Amino acid sequence: MRQGRDARVVAVTGPLDLDSVAPLEEVLRKAAEDGAALVVVDLSAATFADSTTVNVLLQAHDALGPALRLAAPSAALMRLFTLTGLDTVLPLYDSVAKALGAEPAAPLGAHDGDREG
Repeated sequence: MRQGRDARVVAVTGPLDLDSVAPLEEVLRKAAEDGAALVVVDLSAATFADSTTVNVLLQAHDALGPALRLAAPSAALMRLFTLTGLDTVLPLYDSVAKALGAEPAAPLGAHDGDREG
């Protein structure tokens, strides 16, 4: 995890499932407890996610609100988000840089035509 003055960037790699999602869940829980101003989860290297991961992300969204931003979801995760409708619920951004620089009220989700790919 990288941490700046106002933002935390959490890079996720490999599969996210029941056996591997606990560290992400802990980081997000701690960020919520600390009142983090901005938490960006870099999903560009995530290769898989299951329902456990969906639950962790939804709980983090509830706890962090607009402070949570998901960046650069891999094709596998974007497919999951689209199939489940989470692309309309979770704040998705094309890149970490865009997630760090965007206004809270203007996420660049897949449904608004700004996603590449």
